Formats: sequence, structure tokens, C-alpha cells
Amino acid sequence: MLQPKNQIYTLEEYLELDHNSEEKIEFWDGHIFTLAGASVSHNRIQRNALITLGNKLRGRTCEVFPSDMRLKVPSYLPYRYADLSALCGNPIFEKLGKQEMLANPQLIVEILSDSTAEFDRGYKFTYYKSIPSFTEYILIAQDRPHVTQFIKQDENNWLNREFNSIADKFHMASLDCELELSELYEGVEFPEIQNRFNIIDEND
Repeated sequence: MLQPKNQIYTLEEYLELDHNSEEKIEFWDGHIFTLAGASVSHNRIQRNALITLGNKLRGRTCEVFPSDMRLKVPSYLPYRYADLSALCGNPIFEKLGKQEMLANPQLIVEILSDSTAEFDRGYKFTYYKSIPSFTEYILIAQDRPHVTQFIKQDENNWLNREFNSIADKFHMASLDCELELSELYEGVEFPEIQNRFNIIDEND
């Protein structure tokens, strides 16, 4: 979840703070947002995705980057932190102050939480679309086996596919490899359905 800091900052002040910060912070319109700590399930899914994709891409001219890689987002400058990004071919890095940004990710992965799901599916996806190289977006749920895949068809159209079983597998077009949901969710414990409904009822 993004936790805003109320003070107004210049871009230069933000870059210096981000360079020296032990936590990830993002900048928008003078405001700085701290990216709050992730859940155990989030961390396990992120670890599984990074290791699994790294193994599948070994020996190829492809690269997977963890969540501390800064991504240049032209419509949401200066850069953003995704849970995972990847590309095949030569990475292009641009420098802004003391920070390096990846300018040409092809795949971006976000792991959803209750506090970020709406933003990741909506505004953030729209901002990511301003990256010219960006062609595939993967959203991974934490509370159940569920993956949403968006594949770019042209400038105005993205193919949307969903996978809802731990036995499902899907082809990642940007990296030309297959990924199984069982690989993503290894070691992840899901809340029972009744418990999820109870949580929803309590919040109503």
C-alpha cells in the first residue's frame, strides 16, 4: 500500500531521498509515497516468479528484474517500482540523477493486495501503457489461485485472459515460455473460502 508523506518535495529532493532510502518511495506531483511492507504470501509469490522465470530463461538473451528495479514510465514520471519486470534482448538503462531506470521492459508483473488491486488494474496499467516496449501485464492474486494476463495486440487493444486453477498453465508471449500457477504459488497458503467471506462481512 502507498503511504503518502504530506510534505511537498521537488523532483531533485525526491531523487536524493530515494537514492539514500532503505525503503522504496515513489513521487507524484510533489508528493512522496512510501511502499509499505509486503505480506508473507506476496513475498513467496514474488520469490517464486523471480526464480522460476530466471530458470526458464537461462541461456537466452532475456533478463528478469526484481522489485527494486526502477521502471521509466513516460506518463507517470520519473519512474515506478513494479513487483517484477523482464525483457528479451538488450536492456536500455537511462540515468536520472544517481538512479538508473530500465526504459524498455516488455513484461511487468504486479502481485495484488486488497489495498492495491484497483490501482494496479486501472490507473497503473494505463500509466504502464505509455512505455513503448511494454507488451504484457500479469496480475497475480494472493488469496486464491488466480492470474490475469493482458497481451498487447495493437495500440488500442489488449487480449485479456484469466486462469483460476492451480493446475493451469499459460504462455507468456513477451518471453516465449510457459508458466504454471503451481510454480507461482509454491509454499503459499490460501485462506479458506468461509474465512474470506467472514472477513468481507466484518468490513461491510
